[in-house]
Amino acid sequence: MKFSKATNYALHTMLMVVAASPTKPVGVQQLAEAQGVSPSYLSKILTKLVKAGMIESASGANGGYRLTRKKDEITFLDIIHAIEGTASLFDCDFDHGSECLIQKVMVEAEDLMEQHLKKTRIIDLAHKVNFSLS
Repeated sequence: MKFSKATNYALHTMLMVVAASPTKPVGVQQLAEAQGVSPSYLSKILTKLVKAGMIESASGANGGYRLTRKKDEITFLDIIHAIEGTASLFDCDFDHGSECLIQKVMVEAEDLMEQHLKKTRIIDLAHKVNFSLS
């Protein structure tokens, strides 16, 4: 099982935005440089996070991105769903209907993982890091 690189960047980006000052938006250039990724690629990820209602874009000379939701409400699962969507990781290709035992095991495993990601908030990590975005 593997999440996309976009999810990796989205999680790190949200961690940086949550850890940043709430009054000053964080620029895409700062976020991109901190992660060693192109600003244009990161902009596409930021657009998905904006559409998910987690952040907003502030235009102007001092523009950038800032949170639209409370810091303590944003979970890992929220961010992953914003990037990856909500489709199941496993789909049985055989026509067993709802009685597929393999599908049941995989759905149970995915449910356990989602429960963990849903209770893990990004702010829980933000307290443990010290980012210097210049």
